[in-house]
Amino acid sequence: MSTPARIAVIDFETTGMSPGQGARATEVAIVLVDRDGRAVDRFQSLMKTGAWIPPFITQLTGITPAMLETAPPADAVMREAERFVGGAPMVAHNASFDSRFWAAELALAGLPAPHAFACTVLLSRRLYPEAASHQLGRIVAHLGLPRAERAHRALADAEMAAALLGRIQQDLRTRFRIEDPGHALLSALQRCARKGMDKLLAQHAARSLPLPGMAPDAGPPAACGAAPPAMPGSAALARPA
Repeated sequence: MSTPARIAVIDFETTGMSPGQGARATEVAIVLVDRDGRAVDRFQSLMKTGAWIPPFITQLTGITPAMLETAPPADAVMREAERFVGGAPMVAHNASFDSRFWAAELALAGLPAPHAFACTVLLSRRLYPEAASHQLGRIVAHLGLPRAERAHRALADAEMAAALLGRIQQDLRTRFRIEDPGHALLSALQRCARKGMDKLLAQHAARSLPLPGMAPDAGPPAACGAAPPAMPGSAALARPA
């Protein structure tokens, strides 16, 4: 199973917390990153839905009703966004939020939403438990990553989330010897309790770093906490100090 060459990091600005309660998207941004965590393309657009924008949302995001009056229709924006993403798996900071709006806005545009999501909130909690907060701006600052001057706009937040994803993948390579920390591993890791994380990562490292003369095992990551596969003459890899 080959790792997808690109991952799509997405962020929405919205009129509220849940599309199930009538909230709509006001802006979407997507940053495509390659397997080395480098941003290779970007998409951003305001979107006109006709939904009322609460004043506190305008104060938070700077997005006004007048700005949306001249924005393209939401269904056209979502069709373009879906073409931009293509078959890439997706990542968001608080993916339970963004994935709901992705699915809801695509449905209103008459499109399916088969994309798998990984969440940098859950992943940062696994890898950086010492951080005082895993809110996007704070975890980015904690790790010394560039922070956008204007948060709560979709492209600025997507850029920060993409930088965080790149750092997570870098640390998986250097701290845990994961040769190719792709979306499948990220999805497995975010479902794993911290007490089972070391076993999961050791198992994946053992698969991606075979003994000389052995082909790598291209199967999916094992279940959280599963023991590493037996390898002739090799003990299970432990987490590096």
